[in-house]
Amino acid sequence: MTNIEMVMTVAIVVAGTLLTRFGAFLIFPPGKKAPDFVLYLGKALPAAVMGMLVVYTFKETVVLAYPYGIPELIALLVTVGLHLWKRNMLISIAVGTIVYMLIVQNI
Repeated sequence: MTNIEMVMTVAIVVAGTLLTRFGAFLIFPPGKKAPDFVLYLGKALPAAVMGMLVVYTFKETVVLAYPYGIPELIALLVTVGLHLWKRNMLISIAVGTIVYMLIVQNI
């Protein structure tokens, strides 16, 4: 890529990011109720995205060969257990990821 192409690429990415971040405020101004469908999506999509990420995470886990999916199972149990205990998604995901990486790197 030439320097001009790199600058153009960065400019397009910045413009797209700004449009998606600020576009919602332009479409749904403060004080005006959002449509029911948008409110429904705001409630339903976070759980759907998390479910999709879980499926994506475990889709290539091999349970018929060593290590039989044990690191993934341990990390899943730690993540779920910590989330049920603390109710903090960031901590749950971070600790589960750290536990998985420690198991995979050291065992």
